Amino acid sequence: MKGKLKTIEITLISLFVVLIAIGANITTIAPFLIVGGVPITLQTFFAILAGLILGSRLGVMATTVYMIGGLIGLPLFAQFRGGVAALFFPTFGFILSFILAAFVCGKIVKNKKTVTPYIIAALVGTAINYVVGTNWMYFAYLNWAQAPEGFSYGMAWLWMIAPLPKDIILAFVAGIIAHRMRVSVLTKGQFQHLRTGA
Repeated sequence: MKGKLKTIEITLISLFVVLIAIGANITTIAPFLIVGGVPITLQTFFAILAGLILGSRLGVMATTVYMIGGLIGLPLFAQFRGGVAALFFPTFGFILSFILAAFVCGKIVKNKKTVTPYIIAALVGTAINYVVGTNWMYFAYLNWAQAPEGFSYGMAWLWMIAPLPKDIILAFVAGIIAHRMRVSVLTKGQFQHLRTGA
């Protein structure tokens, strides 16, 4: 049945939940990778890969399970944090953006066979992450979080300059990796149902 998840789909969703969680916690071993309260992590990279490789439907499921798992208390977020209090973190918007980014990435590459749409999709996913995350951060500091002295909307975007080169490079890497996997591995055998990117 179409509405039922296959075992391999559940496995892939679980795999990406774990990968996003691993990407979130790189700063626990390199705490200096935090600029302006924003952890420089690989969460976005894996969230985008989820959409590119699994397609929009499963990509949304993977990123949603990651978010819900963290909110119910599993230590999935950056610095192994979890719990409903994360909703009030200035950085929660970046987590929320993963769902939209995975969905859009999956839709863009649906039925695409060349690498270019994959790279474009990854760049679009990165842009979604920045727009949603940065605006949430600004709103949070404006309303409930303790803002740094002289904080402004411009300052919020200035903080994003530091991770931007890394995220652009990773977007290209994600596009290339996802394209290779879709055309050489995921289009074979039991993974064939992922071909359309649905």
